[in-house]
Formats: sequence, structure tokens, C-alpha cells
Amino acid sequence: MGNENGIGAIWRNRRVLGASLVGTAVEFYDFYIYATAASLIFPALFFPASSPTAQLMASYGSLSLAFFARPLGAAVFGHYGDRIGRKVTLVISLMLMGGSTLAIGFLPTYQMIGWWAPLILCILRFGQGLGLGGEWGGAALLAVENAPPGWRARFGMFPQLGAPVGFLAANGMFLLLGLWLSDEEFFAWGWRLPFLGSAVLVFVGLWVRLKLTETPEFAAAQAEAPPPAVPLATLFQSHLGAAIAGTFAVVACFAIYYIATAFALGYGTTILKIDREIFLSVQLGAIIFMAISIVLAGWWADKTSPTRVLVVGCIGTVLMGVAFGPAMGTGALLPIFLILSLALFMMGFVYGPLGAYLPALFPVQLRYTGASFSFNLGGIIGGALAPIVATWLIAAQGVELVGLYMAAAAAISLLGLWWTSRHGY
Repeated sequence: MGNENGIGAIWRNRRVLGASLVGTAVEFYDFYIYATAASLIFPALFFPASSPTAQLMASYGSLSLAFFARPLGAAVFGHYGDRIGRKVTLVISLMLMGGSTLAIGFLPTYQMIGWWAPLILCILRFGQGLGLGGEWGGAALLAVENAPPGWRARFGMFPQLGAPVGFLAANGMFLLLGLWLSDEEFFAWGWRLPFLGSAVLVFVGLWVRLKLTETPEFAAAQAEAPPPAVPLATLFQSHLGAAIAGTFAVVACFAIYYIATAFALGYGTTILKIDREIFLSVQLGAIIFMAISIVLAGWWADKTSPTRVLVVGCIGTVLMGVAFGPAMGTGALLPIFLILSLALFMMGFVYGPLGAYLPALFPVQLRYTGASFSFNLGGIIGGALAPIVATWLIAAQGVELVGLYMAAAAAISLLGLWWTSRHGY
């Protein structure tokens, strides 16, 4: 009966779950096309000529800016999401993210306007981070606050599936353009098309989200008591331990993702000299394993607990991290595909249950702020510096040490999970 009720609830909430999936997929598409371009295109077009490694690290530096903007976006959008509601906040965050992405598609290059180009690029990247900072938490709450008993992790996996869907759309677009266009056409104007195409996807996301109503749990909380005047201040005063633990718990998923995608793409095409379209195809195949493991993790987390699944995923990440560098160092496509598939498969277990895990750490009237702030602050630790540190490690010690970055991130996440398990979350 519980399973039938759960499936019926999925059908009854198909618009809500579709909105959480589609909106997050659009947001992550916008975020990931920048990560792909930062590895393939931006070093040459937006940063002054020097060594290829220096240009790549400068490009990764612009990539990291969004991670520092995301906690600010979490604080701003979390404030209004906890005070006025999830729906309006999610619409505004989507518009900010989409507008910044669209503007990048029109941006002149360094050869055209000099230092203004990387400066404006960094400002728009910061805008992307602000938008995404308010996106994930709201989408997760939209799903889990509509879930029936025993189905919160499976409902919470829908916004998580937006990550592989957005990645497939982003890298798939770059792959098709690489196949259809010459290198000259691609670098001259073709790279702009994925950014301009974001406008269509944002329109679809807005169309879905504008039809939503507030979640039952938020409406009940609003009727019971007024929201905190400053949710972030209340979070720090009363739930700081949970926020720190939640921050640590998400570090592993960011480290895995940006090592296995942005860094691996830059390393494979520049150091290993693998054809761009071939490497994008390898990553598109590997990301399927992440989608599969997100679904498995959601089901398993409802049968046991989100914390237990996250712990297993972190332990598996430590083991995978040891093998990652040597496998990438072979330069052969089969070992690279296998290790990227394994890395992204493990990411599903350290990412999929977060939609149920993080909201459970906080009361309803602080959930948007708490879940968003923890998720995005963890992104700074796990993701902001990942491609930069990995590139530096290669220059200093070789690719063999790169996987240890992911292993260390998983160890940090285990500390956060240990704290929350002690306190009964």
C-alpha cells in the first residue's frame, strides 16, 4: 500500500516534481556550459596570451568565482524563500541565472576590448553563482515538502537528476557544434550558441514554475508562526552546528564533479591531446552512471537513511580517488572512461540523498536558508579550487595525486556526516 500511495503521490505531484527537475536542469545547464567553455574556449578568447597552463588556470579562476557568489545567493534568496515563499524566489533565481548566461553569449573577446572582456566575464559569472545559490535549496524543498511519508529521498532525487540532465544538454550541445562546425567557426562564433540557447530553456523553466503553488509544509509553518525577521541570523544563533556539518557533508560531491568534468576535460584535451569531440563523448557516456546512481541512492536512502547512503558513498569515493590519477595518466580512452564512470557513479551516492538530508537538518522556517547556505558553502571547499589545485598538482607532482583531492574531500564529508548521525539526523 505504501508503494502504491508513493507512486500515486508522484503522479499527483508530477507538475511539482517536473518543475524541480526542469528548473534545476536549466540552472545546471547554464552553470555547466560555463565550466565546459572554461576548459575549452575561454583560456584563448578571454585571457591574455601566455603559457597554455597559465591561461587555463586563469579561466578556472573565473569558474571559481561563482562558488564564492553562491553562499551570498543562498543568503539573499534563502531570506526571501523563508519569508515570502519558495515559488517567487525560484522564479527570480532562474531569471538571474539565465540573464547572466545569455549576456555571456554576446560578450566581446579580449582581442576586441582588452581587459574589459575578462572583467565583464567575471561579473557575469558572479551573477550565475548568485542565481544558482538560490536555486538548489528551493528546488529541493519544492520536492521534499510535497513528499508522502517514507518517500522524501525519492522525491528529493528529482532536483538532483537536474545535474546529469543539464550536463548532457550542455556537453551534448558543445559536441554537436564541434561536429558541425570547423575549429575556426567554433572559436569565432559557434561557442556562443549554447549561451544564447539558454534563453529558450529559461522560458520553459519559467512557464513550469509560474504555475506552482506553495508547499503544504511552508504554508502550515506560515500559519503557525511568523517567519524569522532575519533567517540567516537565526540560523547562526540556533543551528550553526547543523549548518557547518551540512557544509562538510556536501564537499565530496562538488570535488568529484569538477574533477571528473571540468578538470578532466581540460587535462584530456590539452595535456593528453585527445580530440575534443571524442573526450566529450566519453564524458557524456560516463554521466549516465551518475543518473543511475542518483535513482538508486534515492531508493536506498528511503529504505535506510540518507546519512547511511552518503557515508557509503564517501567511503567508496576514497577508494576511487586512489585509482583516479593513475587511470587518467594512462592516456588511454578505456581506462579514462571507466574511471570517469566510476567517479560519477560514486557521485550519485554522495549527491542524490542531499535533497532529503540537508532540509532535515533545519526547521521548516529556516530550511531554505539553511539547506542553501550549507550546500553552496560546501561548494567553495569542494568545487571552487578543484580544477585549479588539480592543474597545479599536475605541474608540480603529476596526475597521480589528483585523485587524492577527491579522497580528502570525502574524508571531510565523513566528518560532517559523523556529527549529524551523533545528533540523530
